[in-house]
Amino acid sequence: MRKAFVIISVLLLVAFSLQFVLAAVGAFTRPAGDDSYALHSVNGMAVIPVLTLLTILFAALAKAPGRLIGLTVLPVGLVVVQALTAMLANGSTDAAGVSTPLGLTIAALHAVNGIIAVHVVVGILRAARELARQVPAGAAPLNVREGEPV
Repeated sequence: MRKAFVIISVLLLVAFSLQFVLAAVGAFTRPAGDDSYALHSVNGMAVIPVLTLLTILFAALAKAPGRLIGLTVLPVGLVVVQALTAMLANGSTDAAGVSTPLGLTIAALHAVNGIIAVHVVVGILRAARELARQVPAGAAPLNVREGEPV
């Protein structure tokens, strides 16, 4: 289960990293339309939440320490903040539908929160790898004689 925890953590990091690429695709799509950010939205509202929940599940199944399981829960909150900042930024326009300084500030916080989320997931992946390297409690250590290759 510990290797599965590492694998799902890698997939989560890939999905979060891909979010930045998909945001750039949306930003540079011409002509810009309502569907410019469709891939970004699907990844952020479907793929990332599912992978986040699976990461929590695999952390628990891998018998990760409570603090690490808690860390795996943090991206759930960050995803909620992402959705809220996106909605608030999109809703903060003037009567003509033009972005306001407040809306642009909220949009900037959306990007900053995304960067924080990536850093949290990197921490989860590092901890998952470290956990996978440890001998599970109750398991017999490998009997390797000195000088023998492992």
